[in-house]
Amino acid sequence: PPPDLAQLCEDEGGFDAATLSENGTMLFFRGGAVGTVGAWDGYTGAQGHRPVGRLQGEQVWAYLGGQLRPGFPRRVGDEFPGVPGGVDAAVECHPEECGGETVLFFKGDTVYSFDLELRVMKPRVWPGLGPCDAALRWLERYYCLRGTRFQRFHPLTGEVPPGYPRDLRDYFIPCPGRGHGQGNDSWGDAGNRCSETPFQALLSDDTGRIYAFRGGLSFRLDSRRDGHHAWTLGQTWPGMEGEVDAAFAWDGRTYLIQGSQVSIFLSEQGHRRVLGYPRALQEELGVPSANAAFTCPSSADLYLITAGNHIRLVDLTQTPRRAGEPVPLPHDHVDGAMCTNDGVFLFHGPSYYQYPSVAQLLGAQQPAPPQRIATHFFHCPQ
Repeated sequence: PPPDLAQLCEDEGGFDAATLSENGTMLFFRGGAVGTVGAWDGYTGAQGHRPVGRLQGEQVWAYLGGQLRPGFPRRVGDEFPGVPGGVDAAVECHPEECGGETVLFFKGDTVYSFDLELRVMKPRVWPGLGPCDAALRWLERYYCLRGTRFQRFHPLTGEVPPGYPRDLRDYFIPCPGRGHGQGNDSWGDAGNRCSETPFQALLSDDTGRIYAFRGGLSFRLDSRRDGHHAWTLGQTWPGMEGEVDAAFAWDGRTYLIQGSQVSIFLSEQGHRRVLGYPRALQEELGVPSANAAFTCPSSADLYLITAGNHIRLVDLTQTPRRAGEPVPLPHDHVDGAMCTNDGVFLFHGPSYYQYPSVAQLLGAQQPAPPQRIATHFFHCPQ
């Protein structure tokens, strides 16, 4: 049986291993038991097709769809030549983050990096990280777990950013009333992905990541396998706090608008804020405030929604930037907006309205049919 949630929130036991299953459920192993975040908070992720590996002593097991794959268990050294048995932790590193399909094995202070394609192992020593009881990849970031504490680390250098270690029970385990944990009572409906609390802003960036903002929290919407988990704004966007009024991405940068100010972050560098920001929105984009904003893929046209239901065009290649004349929309009010290859999405309250293109949005006389945000974007029950 899975460990009792109250026990996990109260004791200092930690975990022997942690991973995401092939269907996106976070698994925590402890002694002879395995618990899932899905079992504790009622959420499991989407279906997937990646095998899950389990190491114990000198042997490794591989599962797919919950079934042991043929030929397993095998010796660790036979499956991963050069990697010793009795490793403490392991985590898969994706090609976009490690340059190739890689598994990182941890044993004491040594990390064994195994390239799955080249079948080559390279030992590394990362003194700043220390031993790991378990390792985990979550939302393209890597974590070393030890007891009830965890550290984030860079999968190529082992570098640990400031602010670590932190407590697992504030982030990965839904302990009532604690820190940043999923389902944190202090967040109320804003942290419940299936609530109908309105979102203040949404954006789709140049890499295809989709973010939603409300109540000082941000959600990732494009990665069901990694879970629709709420994070405080500063966790993903360092130095930011409070509510985001509008957001958009262009030319490898993400723009977050708060009141009369705008901050710019580099999308490909861990959301690092550009020096000199925040700045006045009027100076940057030519408007004093905005309810919503969006850019479409491969376009330098920014559309700002002001006064609740008027849209203005800004050419982002111009210097200085100026907003065009406001054009009324067929909506009484818009909370947030974004544009993807699937069209333009306007959000209001618990609903969204989809238009195939900007031209069809601007030419619409009536709103598109409303659809439920929680059902489409968070896959919540009807």
